Amino acid sequence: MLDRETLERYADELDIFYWGRVGARFKRLEARARGLAYVKGLLSEVGRKNGWQLAEQQGEATPDGMQQLLSTAVWDVDGVRDLVRAWVIETYGGPEGVLVVDETGFVKKGEHSAGVKRQYSGTAGRVENCQVGVFLAYSCGEHYALIDRALYLPEEWADDSERCQAAGIPSTVTFATKPALARQMMGRALAANVPGQWVTADSIYGGDYQFRKLLEDHQRFYVLAVNKTHKVWYGITQQAVQSIAQAQATTDWQRLSCGAGAKGERVYDWLLVRLPRIPAVANTFSAVLVRRSLTDGELTYYLVFAPLDIELQTLVTVAGSRWKVEECFELAKNEVGLDHYEVRQYSGWYRHITLAMLALAFLSVIRHIELSGEHPKKRPGRRRAHFDHAQRSRITAAAHPVGMGHQDLT
Repeated sequence: MLDRETLERYADELDIFYWGRVGARFKRLEARARGLAYVKGLLSEVGRKNGWQLAEQQGEATPDGMQQLLSTAVWDVDGVRDLVRAWVIETYGGPEGVLVVDETGFVKKGEHSAGVKRQYSGTAGRVENCQVGVFLAYSCGEHYALIDRALYLPEEWADDSERCQAAGIPSTVTFATKPALARQMMGRALAANVPGQWVTADSIYGGDYQFRKLLEDHQRFYVLAVNKTHKVWYGITQQAVQSIAQAQATTDWQRLSCGAGAKGERVYDWLLVRLPRIPAVANTFSAVLVRRSLTDGELTYYLVFAPLDIELQTLVTVAGSRWKVEECFELAKNEVGLDHYEVRQYSGWYRHITLAMLALAFLSVIRHIELSGEHPKKRPGRRRAHFDHAQRSRITAAAHPVGMGHQDLT
């Protein structure tokens, strides 16, 4: 996390990006100003970043304005999501970028929040009453951010029209598995030409044939986790990846690091077994990659689609990139209140999550600037908003109505 002094020093970066690009996604000027106040509140040191706390931080007597922003205010939430993605990509996107799919749980009480049920939460490490969000993260070098999101709607919710209506879930929203949500998000990223050759994800997504085919059809290489019982063609028969690994020589393993972690380099033993599959794309191959823990010997399996001349270390590094999304979740929940919302409505979830993603993107952008030493004014995509005197007066009035004191990032 960046210190408060650094955040304050780069506050102008957020203002310029927001008013130059994001603000236009809000229909009314007051909602535009409140959207920026909400994001700055998420970046502040307020302990619990819900409607009440953010309203108090802005000097408001009630949370009505903040709640309206997440409920009835008219703004293009998906348009803001696309701008978050663009800001991240324009700042540090590159051919070495990796797209990472993962999910996280939001523990909730009661049964009225959209999509809530007793289900496994990776955050809690057990079955909890929670909502589950599927996310797409972008990682490039040392930098990472969340660029897309989808609320998982369990089948029992999708089959209950009355419950859906009460939670504000549009009738057009139908049941979709988590891999299906991942395919939708990946499709948006591909349509936006997000740079980077690689994709990685957990076994729930790696085991989905349609997800893998989508990537292969778009010539995006992948290292995707699968269960040990997942079967692939090996010779003339289908075999479980566990069986294929067990049949290899013990001398075929290599000890490599998949990246730095909180306790130093993440070192494992790795095994790569190429599959005799005729590739649909020239100069590529498919393989099974196996990771073995040095402490307890636990095995993790991956399916690989990669260029013929790829080095094992590259595949190992891509596999290790999946931890980036975990770091995104931790940072987003601890620093910008990703899970602090207290809304039950379907649209409210998307609105809060998207604004939290914008706050997280701001942190990743200024961290990139700090580490690269790149002058902000020379960065691509930096557009200053131009307002005449009358516009500036209206913005000031909307941002600071009577009873609302000026609040900065501190």
